Amino acid sequence: MSRAITVKVATPKVIKALETKLATIKKEYAEQGANEAKYEKAREKWRKEVQEFAIANIKKAENFRTNYRSWNNSLNIDFDLTVSEKDLPTEPQRDFTIMHQHSYNEIVEDITNALTILKMTDEETVNASTMKQIARYL
Repeated sequence: MSRAITVKVATPKVIKALETKLATIKKEYAEQGANEAKYEKAREKWRKEVQEFAIANIKKAENFRTNYRSWNNSLNIDFDLTVSEKDLPTEPQRDFTIMHQHSYNEIVEDITNALTILKMTDEETVNASTMKQIARYL
């Protein structure tokens, strides 16, 4: 059985934490486009490395499949290579979170509303129900 945690957190500390989080979210959202562009550039480089690897090892290929499309004069060639994961180029990973406009707007609005209310209160500590609502942003 889980027990409820009863902690009183000072209002100024909560306000400071929310302001810091809001600034972080705004900064990450502003940098999102540049980060995505860097990621796509790294991903394109990786695709070329995989292509070069496949071409260099084509003699080991199995299960060739071809598909010719006469309507646009294109030939699709598909084949399988049995390789070790360590032989393949390392695929780049996103080291950032993508936030959509509607999510960003909702989060910024929620934090801004919470800050407005907390700055108007005379209470020294934040009550449990308020903490429950804002804890997901901290």
